[in-house]
Amino acid sequence: MKPAEVRFYFDADILGLGKLISGLRSDCTYPGDPGAVIHKRQRPPCSVTSPGTPDPVWIPQVTAEGLLVITRDAKIQRRVAEVQAVVEHGAGVVALASKDARTLWDQLEVLMAQWRAIDELHGLPGPFIYRASRTVLSKVDLDG
Repeated sequence: MKPAEVRFYFDADILGLGKLISGLRSDCTYPGDPGAVIHKRQRPPCSVTSPGTPDPVWIPQVTAEGLLVITRDAKIQRRVAEVQAVVEHGAGVVALASKDARTLWDQLEVLMAQWRAIDELHGLPGPFIYRASRTVLSKVDLDG
């Protein structure tokens, strides 16, 4: 069995979506993920062992692992400490920021509508934050 190349980290804010997608894809993980075999690929347990892990702990951890973060935060650009952590550690983040991303079904719809564009963001040098809605993926200004 081949090891999985994990590329995406689903934040605890969208734990249900993370579990759903990680059950289908070997390249996705979430806090507390025990690991799994998906399509003959062995995904290791997530290094973030608890959904309660504070942002200043998990952001540098998953960034060092080369993971693109997927979260939900309608006002992410106003969260100074979180933006500072993204900038300081060079993280790449996609925030499901649409009012349409309230329920698991809505989050899935936004994610799937933007998946190809999100997939292309993996591996780009950070720091960056993109806001995703059903119709657009737009870059957030980190300078102000």
